[in-house]
Amino acid sequence: MPRPRRTLISIEDTPYYHCCSRVVRRAFLCGDDKYTGKNYDHRRAWVETQILKLTEVFAIDVAAYAVMSNHLHVVLHIDLEQVNVWSDRDIVQQWHKLFNGTALTQKFAKGEVIDEHLVAQLKHQIAIYRSRLSDISWFMRCLNEPIARQANLEDNCTGHFWEGRFKSQALLDEAAVLACMAYVELNPIRAKMVSTPEQSEFTSLKLRVNAAIKGEQPKKLLPFIGNERERQPKGIAFSLKDYLELVDETGRVIRDGKRGAISATANNILNRLNIPADNWMKIVAEFGELFHGPVGTLQEFSSYCEHLGKRRRHFSNSCQYMQTD
Repeated sequence: MPRPRRTLISIEDTPYYHCCSRVVRRAFLCGDDKYTGKNYDHRRAWVETQILKLTEVFAIDVAAYAVMSNHLHVVLHIDLEQVNVWSDRDIVQQWHKLFNGTALTQKFAKGEVIDEHLVAQLKHQIAIYRSRLSDISWFMRCLNEPIARQANLEDNCTGHFWEGRFKSQALLDEAAVLACMAYVELNPIRAKMVSTPEQSEFTSLKLRVNAAIKGEQPKKLLPFIGNERERQPKGIAFSLKDYLELVDETGRVIRDGKRGAISATANNILNRLNIPADNWMKIVAEFGELFHGPVGTLQEFSSYCEHLGKRRRHFSNSCQYMQTD
């Protein structure tokens, strides 16, 4: 029996999680259906629009995403500091961007006086909303449900569009986060949908490349903030230039099938992550097969299991790929 989602989340260990949702019944999220000849690529825009919309609602940042023919990937960052800074009114206003709320929260949002005997009820409802706005399960629910309704309406059918549960896994360190991001953003390369990373439509990488050309970063994605860690704003503590270069080289190796073709420059970047080049290529190319649970070094994996009270350390063998030589 699957474990409750809350037993897979340990903010004490990491705010980063990789999530994946797949469709059912030979449904198509996008791409060509060879049986009917119908093309579903327009659904990619539905997904991307909804992902970026949710970044304006939740205290959850999107670090990476990719929309494939029958599944989608997102790498998420839970921002507890942000959700705790929001005032009660902020929380209600954020929630009302997606849902109507209750008559009581609507009254509060309009600035109307709340009867004293209803204040405790309002506070309780706001506490629920605050919790949901930093909850990965609610983020994925708000991503998947609108897409399912649109797809079912278009297909003139009812029933499940997505598998019952989305896959989620903790990314326990910087190397795990960057490797997972590269894996997600290079999905179109591995699937032979495109030949270069910058051609990968409806991925976070496409947004980053387009913004980088202008010397900018996408406002709706978690930014790269460089290697300096003191007094830095929220973001990924790594150089955007180095990341894009590493992903570009990794994509070329995957596309051309040339083992050991990482350049000296890219190898220097990997040295800072303490990942051997051969391990990096295997991780990025086979991430989904290698890791079915938390991703990180054995030490971090053990700490994560301890905090969640896990006695059986499933998937610990995969930690070897995150170790240095």
